[in-house]
Amino acid sequence: MRYCAIFIGSMILVPTGHAGESKELAKYDAKIKPADRSHWSYQPVKRPASPKVKNAGWVRNPIDAFVLAKLEAKGWMPASPAEPSAWLRRVHLDVTGLPPILAEQDAFLKNPTPEAMDAVVRDLLARPTYGERWGRHWLDVVRYAETAGYERDAVKPSVWRYRDYVIKAFNDDKPYDRFLLEQLAGDELPDANADTQLALGFNRLGPWDDEPADPKEDRFDQLDDLVNATSLVFMGTTLACARCHDHKFEALTIHDYYRMVAIFDPLVRPRAGRTELDLPVGTRTELDRQTERDKQIAALLKDVPKGKPTPAKVDELRKSIPDLPRGYFLREPTPKSPDTYLLIRGKATRPGPKVGPGMPAVLVANQPTFPLPGEQTSLRRLTLAKWLARPEHPLTARVMVNRIWHYHFGAGIVRTPNDFGIMGQAPTHPELLDWLAAEFVSPTSPTPKRGDGWSIKHLHHLILTSNTYRMAKTWNKDYAKIDPENTLLWRFPYKRLEVEAIRDSALLVSGQLNPRMFGPSMYPEVPKEALAGNSDPDRIWKPFDEKEASRRTVYAHIKRSFVVPMLETLDLCDSTRPNDKRLTTTVAPQALTLFNGAFINRQARHFAERLRKEAGNDADRQIELAYRLALCRLPTDAERAALRDFLKRQSLEQMCRVIYNLNEFAYAD
Repeated sequence: MRYCAIFIGSMILVPTGHAGESKELAKYDAKIKPADRSHWSYQPVKRPASPKVKNAGWVRNPIDAFVLAKLEAKGWMPASPAEPSAWLRRVHLDVTGLPPILAEQDAFLKNPTPEAMDAVVRDLLARPTYGERWGRHWLDVVRYAETAGYERDAVKPSVWRYRDYVIKAFNDDKPYDRFLLEQLAGDELPDANADTQLALGFNRLGPWDDEPADPKEDRFDQLDDLVNATSLVFMGTTLACARCHDHKFEALTIHDYYRMVAIFDPLVRPRAGRTELDLPVGTRTELDRQTERDKQIAALLKDVPKGKPTPAKVDELRKSIPDLPRGYFLREPTPKSPDTYLLIRGKATRPGPKVGPGMPAVLVANQPTFPLPGEQTSLRRLTLAKWLARPEHPLTARVMVNRIWHYHFGAGIVRTPNDFGIMGQAPTHPELLDWLAAEFVSPTSPTPKRGDGWSIKHLHHLILTSNTYRMAKTWNKDYAKIDPENTLLWRFPYKRLEVEAIRDSALLVSGQLNPRMFGPSMYPEVPKEALAGNSDPDRIWKPFDEKEASRRTVYAHIKRSFVVPMLETLDLCDSTRPNDKRLTTTVAPQALTLFNGAFINRQARHFAERLRKEAGNDADRQIELAYRLALCRLPTDAERAALRDFLKRQSLEQMCRVIYNLNEFAYAD
């Protein structure tokens, strides 16, 4: 094979692959036919023109035009606008995961004009609570948890800093292309720093067996986790199904799979035996300074006999060059990459032909070139990340746009957010999906903070200020006969709140929410009975501290082998794999948890104390204030009468418990 150097910018690129690879492996690429590349999601994103509609007055931005055009094609009309109080609660819970407080209700409801609604959207997107809400969505997608899983389920040191990185990234509206680059290759960027290295936690979030029966097989299980997470999260592609054989349904070959394995193969787990290790994070200069400091300290301590105090010079060194923060991520110890082999039937004991790094053949006319290794790493992950972050990549923008839509409406335009392949569902509004993807990459209107594209907040703003988002949930029996799943968006869908929003709302309403952001995780209270069933009940969970445990649920410790019962019962996602959407189950333990659980009963007591303090002893004032705080509306006459009668027989605490258990409390509106 001829190796012809190609200069691109400051990088020297060389052809991928290994000598001899083409003869043995070309048969796999030959399986990919032009028809395979014709699948809708593999086509370039082209911005479609906004469709013409009859009711042009309903269109606030192109989103409305695409939705309305499909409705008008059936002779249908969109639902009427939601009541102002319902919309206000909906948008607050959607963007921040918390209901509006009384002052916010009063200010908006005095004059709930479209312009005032736009102002509410801008205000909510600028709040730090936005990042806590939407950061949690991303943590679902990337399989975030704080322990390794398996039998010992050891804590992953410093992994919470990845969670904090994600929250900050959303709040800062970090461009999505940069967000992607940092998580896959933050150490390989020219401007690598502490944040970009913390972002690498993405690569180490999966479960890990620290005492595997077969270490070689386990190593490939870890690489499989990386391939699976990367392909699902960023490409909506089920590449991991090709580990043992060509994909049964998609145009993805076993060769494609091991090309991706080769990209991640240089990574290793920092550890000492079975103990996971974290690493210092910072710029190259900062890391070098700390390394040199540690060498000096080691030299000073080398000749100090036991029992003698450490030299005073050690303290001076530590003070002048403080310890860097630490992060939890995989690293490449050398720029030299190991040889990667296609495994026959996916077995580590059956290596086949040697494989070089590359991308799925169905997505490339010609394989991209990879640079020569850098001083520190192979630069393979950076090549992958840059390939994914190209504006013209057919999947990257579509997949992320669809995720944002999914969390706003409860279902994506593609209702299989992790699968844009043949086996995934086709988009309900393909032109809208492409318009949003094109607008995401190259906005035609100013973004909230920038004008250079890939702004997630710009997507939010477009969606939240549309009339599509402002529709009521009004049922139409005739439309429902034809479109029972509301795929055409003739009304706003019902969505039950996730457990985090239910728990956080209960804390805010009771007046107990601790707003402290970031830092090590808190430990919610768990029943003693749940702990008693563990082999190490005294050490598995930290003692309950109510103030600390009253922080937002995104900061709760997530242990794979022991999920907080309330979170598990109310459908917290499975943290062992990338989650595109949560289950919404309806089972008896949920009602028992929300009515008899210690958390809700404690919040009911605090809620009652708040009502006595702010409304006095007048029952009508207490009932009215309770409804406004919890449901953002006044009670109806019938509700007021029923609760007035209830209070004659039961305590105020019990009334608060009833309000927490209203179906309405668990839904945004």
